[in-house]
Amino acid sequence: MYGEVKAALDRIDGRTRPVTLARVDTGAIRTAHRDALDEGPERPCQVWLALEYMQHTGSFKARGALNFLQTHQDAGMLPRAGVTIASGGNAGLACAWAARQQNVPATVFLPETAPAVKVAKLRSYGADVRLVGSEYAEALAACQAFASTTGALASHAYDHHLIAAGAGTLMEEIRTQIPDVDTVVVAVGGGGLFAGVATAAQHHGIRTVAVEPENCRALNAAIEAGEPVDVTVDSIAADSLGARRTSALALQAAQHDRTHSVLVTDAQIVSTRQALWDHRRIAVEHGAATALAALLGPDQHTANGDTPTPPEQPSRSYRPGNGEKVVVVLCGANTDPSDLVQADQN
Repeated sequence: MYGEVKAALDRIDGRTRPVTLARVDTGAIRTAHRDALDEGPERPCQVWLALEYMQHTGSFKARGALNFLQTHQDAGMLPRAGVTIASGGNAGLACAWAARQQNVPATVFLPETAPAVKVAKLRSYGADVRLVGSEYAEALAACQAFASTTGALASHAYDHHLIAAGAGTLMEEIRTQIPDVDTVVVAVGGGGLFAGVATAAQHHGIRTVAVEPENCRALNAAIEAGEPVDVTVDSIAADSLGARRTSALALQAAQHDRTHSVLVTDAQIVSTRQALWDHRRIAVEHGAATALAALLGPDQHTANGDTPTPPEQPSRSYRPGNGEKVVVVLCGANTDPSDLVQADQN
């Protein structure tokens, strides 16, 4: 699949925004206990935030959507009925944006619980928005029925090799700026971002940390079971990380020896999102804050991701080692920031 990531990089070059990396203050992120690592004199880790929320449509999803539609356009496979997708919001936004670039209609199915800010933005891209059910799975079923009756091209929020390959271009851009990066940390919902980034990272010998809310743990549960399984979806970050089942592509990437699964609580996610606003005036959605929450969480279990954690004792944090160079992806910012501002004023 790495070859597909490289092809996607060429295909979308100049049409997406290159990721911006922002250095975190030295000492702001704790390193693992030295006695556990035996790495000699203590050296602070180096951490950057990948500001991918500055991407077109407000999330990394624009990369995969553009790669998906451009590939079909190049092959003469974009129907007059356009494209359709089911989404918690961000994938729909990216699909609608990419469809507008190709001058084809987009019909987007969302759960009725989708944030109003995402619905309004979708309509601003000219998408036909249809709200169905209370969960992503219900919106997906409606989308599939629509595609079968109209002939529209069915895209997917995460479970497609072209979508994942497009997301993987982010890792290539990170490595261009920091060639000796050791670790990339990403939030995981269905696994499209993780699958693409982890594939590219593995090619270059870079560790990938997959972070999920403890009550939206589709990838973590799949790792335990050895196959994708359905999970309960109940988290404050469910609007973007609320997939009931991860993709086979994501599970395959997670079974590599340089990947590490971390679960965080909703309380960690909320406090991390607020901290990003308080200290950097960055307003991201809860799903984006999930990745950074792993580095700000309590000291538990493994450091460096190299010591496996038993499934019954999932890691609650990731502690970089001495001098480790870490990039944390802030993947989306389609959120209402009013709660951040109110908390800041209290």
